[in-house]
Amino acid sequence: MNEEKLTQASEADEIDYSGRPFGYQDTNNETAMICEHDPVVRQKINDALKSLDYNVIESMTFKEVLKYSNFQTFNIIVVDEKFDTDTGGIDNVLYYLNNLSMSTRRKIFVVLISETFATMDYMHAYNKSVNLIINKDEISEIGLILKKEIEENEYFYHVFKEFHRKYGKI
Repeated sequence: MNEEKLTQASEADEIDYSGRPFGYQDTNNETAMICEHDPVVRQKINDALKSLDYNVIESMTFKEVLKYSNFQTFNIIVVDEKFDTDTGGIDNVLYYLNNLSMSTRRKIFVVLISETFATMDYMHAYNKSVNLIINKDEISEIGLILKKEIEENEYFYHVFKEFHRKYGKI
């Protein structure tokens, strides 16, 4: 009797592996997630990330973001400031990212797509806890902007990351 209950409980508690965004690919591949509802903007972001050799997954809801994040720590997350916001105007994705442990969050380059903030506005980026802001009016230049800013971020954190790799912190 107890064995039957245990089997039923373990079947109900199984992990849903359908959320694995990239299957069982090489873990050394760079990955990106796009959180954008506008199909034109989403396609431009997708094209830019693929040209930079990122494997890309597109999320349409915050629930999908959580599902994919269970299996993958993304190198880049691009999120629209109005993506799947709740009634209070809180961006759930940014809220989720801000509450990750610092060691996990530090591995993710977060790009905020905004209609109000200027591209590369570092003060607002700091205020929003993102690495980069890109204004929607300049979305056609996203490939160039991302390449420059990702290289700059890697250069800035190179010594820090090497130290942590060497001593087993990352």
